[in-house]
Amino acid sequence: MTARIDLVELARRGSEQTEWKENVADVNDVVETLTAFANDLQNLGGGYVVCGAKEEKDESGFPKLVRTGLTAARLKEVENTVLTRCRDRVSPPLAPLVEELESDDPQRRILVFLQPATGSAHTFRRSNEGAKHFVRVSRSTIEARNGLLKDLLVRKGALEPWDRRPCNAATVNDIDLLTLRDALQRMGVFTLDRGVDPYLVDGVQLSPFVPSLCVAEPLSGVLRPRNFAVLLLGREPQRFIPGAFSIFSAYPGLDRTAPVARRVEIPGTLLDQARRLQELLDAEAVTLFDKTDLEAPNAQKYPQRALQEAMVNALAHRDYELVDPGRFTSYRDRIELVSPGPLPVGVTLENLRTGSVTPRWRNQALAWFLSRLQLAQAEGQGIQTIRSTMKAAGCPPPIFDATEVSVTCVLRAHPRFESAERGKTMSRGGAAKPAASKKIKPKAKTAKSTSKPAAKPRKTGTKATQKSSKKGVRRG
Repeated sequence: MTARIDLVELARRGSEQTEWKENVADVNDVVETLTAFANDLQNLGGGYVVCGAKEEKDESGFPKLVRTGLTAARLKEVENTVLTRCRDRVSPPLAPLVEELESDDPQRRILVFLQPATGSAHTFRRSNEGAKHFVRVSRSTIEARNGLLKDLLVRKGALEPWDRRPCNAATVNDIDLLTLRDALQRMGVFTLDRGVDPYLVDGVQLSPFVPSLCVAEPLSGVLRPRNFAVLLLGREPQRFIPGAFSIFSAYPGLDRTAPVARRVEIPGTLLDQARRLQELLDAEAVTLFDKTDLEAPNAQKYPQRALQEAMVNALAHRDYELVDPGRFTSYRDRIELVSPGPLPVGVTLENLRTGSVTPRWRNQALAWFLSRLQLAQAEGQGIQTIRSTMKAAGCPPPIFDATEVSVTCVLRAHPRFESAERGKTMSRGGAAKPAASKKIKPKAKTAKSTSKPAAKPRKTGTKATQKSSKKGVRRG
């Protein structure tokens, strides 16, 4: 028998596509993993479940394959049960490929199930439980919930992406026509003879990459604007998307313990928020002058391009189904930008930190409009732009962090500003602050203290004349 599956190669690769089950204590675990491979959330193409073998490490720490095998009776029992449950309890049903391989014991065999990825979102139902979706995360099989479930359904086409869905509570009257006209003009597609009305009907697309701004309900024919249209062009976006606003805060110290702080709540369309945030962030990009540095006397606290790109990324790629606002916080030594929602599927925290990010859109239509309106870089260039502009400006590299509820980008100030806080004598250019002007005064005082005191003027009055005359008389 010529085996199509090389277990040694599977063990050597240590891939997320392989699940090892030496004794097969629970057949349902096998079916759950096969369902996860079929769902293929990570776009790996499917995977293998190997029954009767396991991975170990040898004395030197290298991978070692233990081929225990299953008895003939147990092998047939596992095979029949798995195939039956894949047919009866998985929806849509699965039919994994099966292969038997030799083990170290000639009386036993290894059973391998091969499940390719499919185009459907499959569920598996245990005997006393409801149907659940399962996915692979790293080398584990878990139930898909919340964000993972939404990502799975969107990937499989069972659920339309959020930005493309119709906003069922809004009508075409909730679109601001002046904002729409301004956006069309900035994109170079507006003409007076055509106006804006043709863009508010079902099926009219501004690009093959994005859907129409509005869609008609199947039964009533009522036009409903899509979520991205409400967010970009709506009269009152927060009435329909409660979490679609931003908060900018500024603290004079290194944390939030300062008694005095500035807080600005920014509602409105996403375009309004981007413009206001850009103004507030640009005010943080002050310039510090150091005359002792002949090569680069001017240092910007934060490069404006990095601030803009990080801000637009936070707005474009956040999860708008969450009610949490986007948060943009300025401290003395850094700016933190927090975008609600986890990382998109296919993007890892390691990708962000190394700059090797594969282009992934959570809100493709939204990001397309921001790019056409020249608020964002082309697809996949945002993170690289932030990293390169921070490096070119002499700032520390950005710091990225991600959890299940948010993604954070931290932009740290130019080192010269932290040195200035420790007492270096410098003058600040651009948007000057009182603290900067104070740093120049000690220098002037020092110059005065090192100069010689001015001589007192000689007295030339009447008394002086009389004294000199008396002295003259005595000498005579």
